[in-house]
Amino acid sequence: MQILKIAVLYGGKSTEHEVSVHSAQTVCRLLASQPDKYTVLPVFISRSGEWFLQKKCGEQTPQDTPLTPAILPDYNLISPDGSLKLKADAFFPVLHGTNGEDGVMQGLLESLNTPYVGCGVLASAMGMDKEISKLVAAQHGVPVLPYRKIQRGEKYDAASLESWAASQGYPVFVKPMSLGSSVGVTKVKNAQGLVPAIEKALAFDEFVLVEKGVDNAREIFCALYGQGGKAAASSCGELKMLSHEFFDYESKYLVQGGCETRVPADIPQSMQQSMQKDALAVFGALRASGLARVDFLLGKDGKYYFSEINTLPGMSETSLFPQLFEASGYNYTSILDGLVQIALRVHQEKGSLLLNR
Repeated sequence: MQILKIAVLYGGKSTEHEVSVHSAQTVCRLLASQPDKYTVLPVFISRSGEWFLQKKCGEQTPQDTPLTPAILPDYNLISPDGSLKLKADAFFPVLHGTNGEDGVMQGLLESLNTPYVGCGVLASAMGMDKEISKLVAAQHGVPVLPYRKIQRGEKYDAASLESWAASQGYPVFVKPMSLGSSVGVTKVKNAQGLVPAIEKALAFDEFVLVEKGVDNAREIFCALYGQGGKAAASSCGELKMLSHEFFDYESKYLVQGGCETRVPADIPQSMQQSMQKDALAVFGALRASGLARVDFLLGKDGKYYFSEINTLPGMSETSLFPQLFEASGYNYTSILDGLVQIALRVHQEKGSLLLNR
């Protein structure tokens, strides 16, 4: 059997740089534990965008070898001086957030004409955009919350927004359109806090959403794995808030004990089945492939709403994605194997199209 060279990509320019490295360490270790199947090429991407081949997955070291992606017949990775030339059989992006999860990296990998794990350009871009993913979800019957959109550089009517927020009932949540992990998100409890929250979010993104809040909402998650109609949905899990009012970046990653995961979630079986069905509907409608995680907000009244889809969720052993599937009876190493096989199959299917011959 051919031993596949798998280039694992991690780090990057995103605010989720450290989370990406942590995820990739697990992926690299589990793939490398199968030397009869894989040779792992750990490729670190710096905060300024440079690529480096590492001996061991982690933060940058002086021993790392500079690399650049290359569109060449026999190689797709090469050192700037040409002394090192590599041909990865597939790329495994473990890049969260901007420039990794939003279709930018996927577009580059398409240009390299090489298999890669996860969603394609379109699904990644639509999934990263909170408005577009909400519109797609609503079109397929998945409940979403009402919102208003603001664009940087365009004047907005603060009084009108305050009136709308009051009509919806505080709190409302102000969030950048295309960032993950609750970066730049503010829970607004009154009219006085609305404009400052908008200005904060506009510092992170060109577009901002002001969304009706579900106060003291429970965050319920469903992981997805597979391709097309054969995709599987995990049991649902819950991220329980322990230290903050809502799940901001600090509570997720910086405060020890800020939240805890409960898998499976303590919800009725009928609700879990409904969430799984809706998660698969969003996954399919976005033309997603490989893996994703769909997040829902559950109110005290028993109604739930689609929050967002993460097309490259956290992948360390303590992340929700592996926990959700292991609680559903799946082996995480086998899922990683499956993701590589899906990548190879998707690439082969694209290559069979008349346009690509």
